[in-house]
Amino acid sequence: MRFTLHHKFIASIAAAAVAITAFTAAPAAAGDRNRDLAKIAVGVLGVAIVGKIIHDKNKRDDERARQEVSKHRHAPNTVYRAPRAERVPVYRAPQSRHRVEPRPLPKGYKRKQHRTQANAKLLPKQCFQSFDTRRGQVLMFGRRCLENNFRHANRLPQQCAQQIRTHRGTRYGYDARCLRGAGYSLARG
Repeated sequence: MRFTLHHKFIASIAAAAVAITAFTAAPAAAGDRNRDLAKIAVGVLGVAIVGKIIHDKNKRDDERARQEVSKHRHAPNTVYRAPRAERVPVYRAPQSRHRVEPRPLPKGYKRKQHRTQANAKLLPKQCFQSFDTRRGQVLMFGRRCLENNFRHANRLPQQCAQQIRTHRGTRYGYDARCLRGAGYSLARG
């Protein structure tokens, strides 16, 4: 917007200079040529002076803008603080002199909740076996070992049950990858 005002101002001065020259062109034919040239020179000089003033003013404005930017760039970090009306009061619990100890859970709660659920998905390490077959190596949990060492062997998914032939005969068990996909994992230790 600043440039359009200045451009309009310069255009109006240039139009005035052209009008003055056209107006004084008729007497020039009469022979007073030096006076006409002086008027033209004064008009051009006036336009040049006005252009220089506008240029200097723009230069000062640009310098001020640069100073503002550099001032904000080097300013210390400021923290936004909401106006008083927007601030939300912070709730602080009353301080007590006496320390309150939490109550223990009822007996049997820990055993039922944590041990049963956690252990129901942990398979014994000693039952994890690797067998070599004609098709390659098979990783599985032996059926008899699980029946003897895992309390929830009867709940294992039947789609994981498999029968394989090895060099030592037929083996029955549960595929390790299938059981892992069903949420079972190998017990540590």
